[in-house]
Amino acid sequence: MMGFQDDRSKRLLITIDGPAGAGKTSVSKRVARHLGYHYMDTGALYRAVGLAADAAGVAADDDAALAALCRRTRIDLQTTESGLRVLLNGKDVTGVIRTPHISMMASAVSARPVVRDFLLNTQRTLGERKGVVAEGRDMGTVVFPHADMKFFLDADPAVRARRRFDELNAGRQGGPSMASVEKEMALRDKNDSSRVLAPLKPAPDAVYIDATHHDLDQVVAEMLMHIRCAT
Repeated sequence: MMGFQDDRSKRLLITIDGPAGAGKTSVSKRVARHLGYHYMDTGALYRAVGLAADAAGVAADDDAALAALCRRTRIDLQTTESGLRVLLNGKDVTGVIRTPHISMMASAVSARPVVRDFLLNTQRTLGERKGVVAEGRDMGTVVFPHADMKFFLDADPAVRARRRFDELNAGRQGGPSMASVEKEMALRDKNDSSRVLAPLKPAPDAVYIDATHHDLDQVVAEMLMHIRCAT
């Protein structure tokens, strides 16, 4: 535990952006736990919208239908002893939203202004209280441009694909092949970085960290060092 966490005047809003498979989720959770901060998985919010759209048969580019869907959709993030749980209209969908198909839906709907407007206020309200580690793809560039500390976590595409493959196949049979994971990740990288609205890119003032040759502990230690300097 760090000494500054008890001084609320120094509690920070920290953003961690980066592509899929870079390790954002694990790193963000660990950093939040070290600091005694709240962890905000913004990607889970978009995944939940993607799941809702998929279940309702709403196309990712149908803005009118997406707007109607958002008006009747309620998404909650709950911190429990077993970790962060995602509730979609009261139903726990934590595991369902991590499938490759819903990942692609999340990437598609996240490019739609109507969806981003729906979730933007929720994210900013959560971030106002400080003492938050917000993980996503545009936290430091769009959602929280005035965040106290920004990071962009990246890694070689091959390394990210392997990590994603291991995550999807951990403890289960019949998971996706390595080839399909690589293909899905390459497509998602292209979609996220080339979209007109809030493309994936480092904020100008973000600390860039390449995790290709670093393990989780090393990345967390580097981030905590930068956070110490910021306080």
